[in-house]
Amino acid sequence: MNLLFKYMKRNYKLILLVLLVSLSLLAFQSVLKPKGDPEKDKMLLELLTFVIERGHYDPALIDDNFSKGVYHDYIEALDPSKRFFIQSDIDEFAAYEMQIDDQIKNKDLTFFNLTYDRLMKRLDESKDFYKEILDKPFDYNVKEEFNTDYEKLPYAKSKSELKEKWRKQIKLSTLSSLVDKIKMQEDKKNGVVPEKKDKAENKKSDEVTDSSPPKSFEQLEKETRESSLKSLNEYFDFIEDLDQNDWFSVFVNAIATRFDPHTNYFPPDEKERFDVSMSGKLEGIGARLQKKNDYTEVTELISGGPAWRGKELESGDVIMKVAQGNAEAVEVVGMHLDDVVKKIKGPKGTEVRLTVKKVDGTIKIISIIRDIVEIEETYAKSSVVEKNGVKYGIIYLPKFYIDFENNDSRDAGKDVAIEVERLKNDGVQGIIMDLRDNGGGSLKTVVDIVGLFIEDGPVVQIKSAGKSREVLYDKDKKIQWDGPLVVMQNSFSASASEIFAAAIQDYRRGIVIGSKQSYGKGTVQNVIDLNQFVRGSNVGDLGALKTTTQKFYRITGGSTQLEGVSSDVTIPDRYAYLKMGERDIENAMPWDKIDPAQFKFWDKQSNFDAAIDNSKNRISNNEKFKLIDENAKWIDQRNKESVYSLNFNQFKAEQLSIEEKAKKYKSIADYKNTLEFKSLPIEEEEMKKDSSLKEKRERWHESLSKDIYVEEALNVLDDLQPKGIIKKPVDNKIKKDKVVKS
Repeated sequence: MNLLFKYMKRNYKLILLVLLVSLSLLAFQSVLKPKGDPEKDKMLLELLTFVIERGHYDPALIDDNFSKGVYHDYIEALDPSKRFFIQSDIDEFAAYEMQIDDQIKNKDLTFFNLTYDRLMKRLDESKDFYKEILDKPFDYNVKEEFNTDYEKLPYAKSKSELKEKWRKQIKLSTLSSLVDKIKMQEDKKNGVVPEKKDKAENKKSDEVTDSSPPKSFEQLEKETRESSLKSLNEYFDFIEDLDQNDWFSVFVNAIATRFDPHTNYFPPDEKERFDVSMSGKLEGIGARLQKKNDYTEVTELISGGPAWRGKELESGDVIMKVAQGNAEAVEVVGMHLDDVVKKIKGPKGTEVRLTVKKVDGTIKIISIIRDIVEIEETYAKSSVVEKNGVKYGIIYLPKFYIDFENNDSRDAGKDVAIEVERLKNDGVQGIIMDLRDNGGGSLKTVVDIVGLFIEDGPVVQIKSAGKSREVLYDKDKKIQWDGPLVVMQNSFSASASEIFAAAIQDYRRGIVIGSKQSYGKGTVQNVIDLNQFVRGSNVGDLGALKTTTQKFYRITGGSTQLEGVSSDVTIPDRYAYLKMGERDIENAMPWDKIDPAQFKFWDKQSNFDAAIDNSKNRISNNEKFKLIDENAKWIDQRNKESVYSLNFNQFKAEQLSIEEKAKKYKSIADYKNTLEFKSLPIEEEEMKKDSSLKEKRERWHESLSKDIYVEEALNVLDDLQPKGIIKKPVDNKIKKDKVVKS
């Protein structure tokens, strides 16, 4: 099965990003943890190299250069902020920098064992740092500073120097919080009304702030330390759940990603989560859970799921025990979150009984019959809007989803076809395909969706290592939509999104607008179950490997790898100058080109070039887009600044200066157009029965009404209209501003 999906969706660095980077201040407790199985680990190393070397599109040589790359990636993943290891540790590790390739071939775990044992020791030592640091007030009168550019900073030479790093990082965090608290209190005193975001949140906030007396500097300073301590303790509890197998997965992924950024190892639980993300559905009760200290709390019920339908389980409920039907309930307090989830999930039609502690303190046993749960936000959705007397439709597709296990299940191709037909029946005169932030998915669904907009012909070319190219065609001459079409993309549109945009652009079937170029992922991955190679063994579940097996190419012959898809109309966005594409990754695969496929341009859009020129003129003359571009340059500049003062007065002055500068760009977030977005009639009926769906759609429609990019896409559809369409007078001036979507 061919998979195309978002860069670093399951990248090993992200596995630790949440754990190690968020505050870069974690700790670890010395507790007995299950040790890894050395024989299983050795088998995993052997399988990893065996499968990659034989299945990868262009496998790298496992040599000293490869070893050096694994070494640096792995150490960075373990300690990205250089807050656990000291220089003597790194000096000791460095002896293995050119030996990892040999250890991989010999299934030697010496380097991993050394780093794992040392990390456990350093984490155990570091747990006392933040508690001691936060035990007494900070002196914010001292003139000192802290540099957050961890990549360029050296490792601490000693434990005392390491502790000093911790102190400064924590001080920076509490200082920032303290300045915010004091500003809020001063604003209240001066009658400044806080900016409203959420009605319920503001009501609660108003109740607290309006009645509470002013607090002293000392009280607020203490609050910031207590808050920081609570956050660090929560991270401490979370990381405590990790065992040696989790850390070995990080090491394995440091090896896998050296072949290319999209070759990744999936431990068993990660593979299951990946399948859910691709299909958009699971079998269970339909509740999102999170760990809070030793407890598992319900954070959200998925609309339409069995827990939601039952109306007994609620957000905020704490799960104490889990029972399978009439079986004895198992205590889950203190249990790893993944293990709790495994006990709650199960086949459709089976019963699970949850013993929960309600928010009022009462204990209740809730019986739920498991069912198929569809994660609604995964799926395509559409809206209609009238502009200048003409009705248009917009389809938002968050990913190219598919269920590889069930051909009869819903997928992106089927769902988009349904949405297009519904929009046609509602009388729209143009369609926007919104692929912003769409990280990819199934190759098959891309071909199906492109086929909705062209007669027939090639959609994408595929090339495997050592094999001739393969051309994937839309063979159905039926065109579901032959009217004006606009494709929206941004820098986060990747993989399958780029295939779609490239095909529409190459056929001149529609106009692509958005960021200067898309992400630039032009490779295809296969997910391979590693257990198939060890049938009958007792090593347990080995997980799966996602490896790059092919590259895809546009029908014109050029790859989207690194270069992505350049928009026909480039619209400024606030992240335009930041490095975040495939081209910015050290070991990304190169761009290349093959022969073009034979195809015919779409010749039914006579005003195609004029619409592009009109849009470019509007954007270049629009003050709001100029402001967005200026803001993007400022964000890029701010992103490069890494040194912060830890002196209260100086830090406050610096923050005030930043706030004053930011006020210039506030109107971007305040943008509101005059357009009214609505659901289609069939969804309007569903919303009457589903308040959660109604709320989600209202939020989406509200965001569309603040979206300057969508408004320009509608302007382009206006320009693409044939002369026979009667329109109201057009005001080409785009209104005020918007929250930039990223």
